Amino acid sequence: AGGSAALLALTVGLRTINCFLVQTSFVPDEYWQSLEVAHRMAFKYLSRCRGSRGLRGYSYPLIFASIYKALQLLAKDDVQLLIWVPRLVQAVLAAFADVKLYSLVRHMENEETAKCVYFCQLCSWFTWYSCTRTLTNTTETLLTIFALSYYPIKGSKMGSSCKYLALIALAIVIRPTAVIPWIPLVFSHFLQEQRKADLILYNCIPVGLVTVGTSLIIDRVFFGKWVLVQLNFLKFNLLQNLGTFYGSHPWHWYFTQGLPVILGTHLPFFIHGCVVAPKTYRIFLVTVIWTVLVYSMLSHKEFRFIYPVLPFCMVFCGYSLKHLKEWKKSAAAFLLLSNVVPALYTGLVHQRGSLDVMRHVQQLCSNSYQAQAHVFFMMPCHSTPFYSHVHCPLKMRFLQCPPDLTGNQSYIDEADVFYSNPLGWLNKEFYNDTLLPSHLIFFSVLEQEISSFLALRGYEKTTTVFHTHVPQGRVGSHIYVYRKK
Repeated sequence: AGGSAALLALTVGLRTINCFLVQTSFVPDEYWQSLEVAHRMAFKYLSRCRGSRGLRGYSYPLIFASIYKALQLLAKDDVQLLIWVPRLVQAVLAAFADVKLYSLVRHMENEETAKCVYFCQLCSWFTWYSCTRTLTNTTETLLTIFALSYYPIKGSKMGSSCKYLALIALAIVIRPTAVIPWIPLVFSHFLQEQRKADLILYNCIPVGLVTVGTSLIIDRVFFGKWVLVQLNFLKFNLLQNLGTFYGSHPWHWYFTQGLPVILGTHLPFFIHGCVVAPKTYRIFLVTVIWTVLVYSMLSHKEFRFIYPVLPFCMVFCGYSLKHLKEWKKSAAAFLLLSNVVPALYTGLVHQRGSLDVMRHVQQLCSNSYQAQAHVFFMMPCHSTPFYSHVHCPLKMRFLQCPPDLTGNQSYIDEADVFYSNPLGWLNKEFYNDTLLPSHLIFFSVLEQEISSFLALRGYEKTTTVFHTHVPQGRVGSHIYVYRKK
């Protein structure tokens, strides 16, 4: 117990450092499906959030809203604490998950293999990049590890049907796609289980009823009506395939890019591990392949969607490392060094402008200027966080882009209308000088196109913020802040 306490303390320390070394934005959902919703729940500021159409439940944001409310009651709802405390909570959970993965392998195998798996898990650049973020995918992955530690796999002494099923159910409430990796695992357990009826009657049904019931009640309170979010989510993403609204990729993308990128230099170790690992672990490999295949059928693809299979992959990587007897130290050094660069670059450099620019917006809160200030983000919608990173009732606006749920073929959202003719849109929208925002925030790629509007209406550039070395389409290398003279 002393050893595991020391390991936990070390891991919490490492993940805390990890948390502070990730100062970039990844995807809008990190804020718009968690912190922004939570901020509105706790402080009642208005911000139209993604997922307000019954596609996302309130159960996950409620966790952060509780943190915000606690800080408010302690009179500690300072904007920096609102930004960092939720992230630190994720970091501590991530540390617990790392240690759970270690103890799972130690129970199934031995100390040496467990250390190798733990090392691989800590080395993973993508885990470093994602595990302290307030994404539903992050919590889904952590709950998957916790559930796995109670999964009744052959050779494990830790199995508990009730615990692992409850953790899966919680993950599904947070993100309905969490069901995908667990289909082969639950099916395999069911086939091996002697008392099948007991498993269904005393574990599956009660756990299902409690979690769905709790989720329904939470959503009833905040939506003001009965909504079965999980059903809406599956309808939107699977049946109507409306996820394509956010982009689409070829079917093989996860095999040719997705998995190789998130595994990085772990890839050869993963392949070797699949060959040398004992048969007991075949179910883990089936889970990885099955999950990637299912996600491959959906046209909208993202790296983070397959993040929950990464811990399974790390088990195989650890196996491989242990088998490289005399090469073990060199292989470990290679893994560590080759992951440090992408971890630090993506955590500290790539796409940091979205967060840095919010510090300039925060400054508008601190003086008598707040009443007159009106900030307009002319960016691809949800490019930056909102009130959760400002925490004052500043007048702010961004370009809207809700997906069309009516099946209208000719639907174009506000952001697309804006980008089709920025200058025309601005002149039409702000035909009267009294309507003009005090501050305009936009990516550098837009400046040339709207320069005449800026000059004519008396705007001057006050701030330039670095964003990325790889600008793409509507996203520029820098973010500019213009202020009306």
